[in-house]
Amino acid sequence: MTATAAGNTPDVVDVVALGESMVTFLPSRPGRLADVPSFERGIGGAESNVACALAAAGHSTRWVGSVGADGFGDHLVETIGGYGVDVAHVRRDPARPTGIYFRTAGDRSTDAHEVAYYRAGSAASAMTPDGVDLDAVRAGRVLHLSGITAALSAGCLDLMRELTAPRPGRPLVSFDVNHRPGLWGEDDGHGPEVLLELARGADLVFVGDDEAREAWGLHGARAVREALPEPGVVVVKQGKGGAVAFEKDTGGLSCEDADGTATFVRALHVDVVAAVGAGDAFAAGFLSATLRGLPVRDRLRHGHLMAAAALTAPGDLAAPPARAHADRLAALDDAAWGRLRLGPGWTRAAEHPGAEKEARTP
Repeated sequence: MTATAAGNTPDVVDVVALGESMVTFLPSRPGRLADVPSFERGIGGAESNVACALAAAGHSTRWVGSVGADGFGDHLVETIGGYGVDVAHVRRDPARPTGIYFRTAGDRSTDAHEVAYYRAGSAASAMTPDGVDLDAVRAGRVLHLSGITAALSAGCLDLMRELTAPRPGRPLVSFDVNHRPGLWGEDDGHGPEVLLELARGADLVFVGDDEAREAWGLHGARAVREALPEPGVVVVKQGKGGAVAFEKDTGGLSCEDADGTATFVRALHVDVVAAVGAGDAFAAGFLSATLRGLPVRDRLRHGHLMAAAALTAPGDLAAPPARAHADRLAALDDAAWGRLRLGPGWTRAAEHPGAEKEARTP
């Protein structure tokens, strides 16, 4: 049933991302879902967002998932493919629909919004280890996954366990925890345990300190690292504060900051347009710098820069800064990095001087 089963070996790419993508309906104006008269169509999906952002940044990427044999599935495949992502291994399911969701405009100060998901019984929820092309999934330098997939169904959880299990020659496995209590169900206490299991099987883990508290009762970056000793790199995102990366080496943890165990990089001051997509963009920036072999401080800075691109543009996906521009900003000294303030259009600053500005006090 798969291309590789027929004897065709998939091309190796920089990053393969596996997970559900859905058609997103964004409101034409602020207000409750009950009051919004019309919506604009977009796409959403944590893993495909990462693949699209990395493709836009110049990396070869592949998205593997399953969508319905319907118009919404056509839209997803065509749009994601339009970013330069390889979509040849996306399964079209004639028996199940493509997932969709509606959301209201978020309040910028509180990020309060309504979201209505219509994904139960979707094509992606039927993914299993036997239902995807595992050779195509593993044909990447990095395999990016998220905890969302594990919550979709028992078959999806089996697939996630297969992909995070130790095996010779597997790609570097990147796992974004993405704790979504609503997907697991209010009465299901199994979700946090599963997410911890999968994170321990990964090589690189992204987790927010807020979701670590909610899912695992952990307080502080060090507690997260102690709960996840196995991954080579654990990145704990601290929202507007910044992010901490713990990196393992043969001597234990890398000596990158004053206490000798972690690297912290403060977040940038950003004039936020829409508080969506920043987490996926951060992961893309960090992975891009990882693929380039940059030091951990620069990986974190590139993560913050990609997140800033998403925060200063509407929708989940935004054009990243040119690589040379991002490298120049990532190389700033600590004082200049701390003064940097980014607003709408900053990614085009090389073309339009003045879109990027430094501020003495944010």
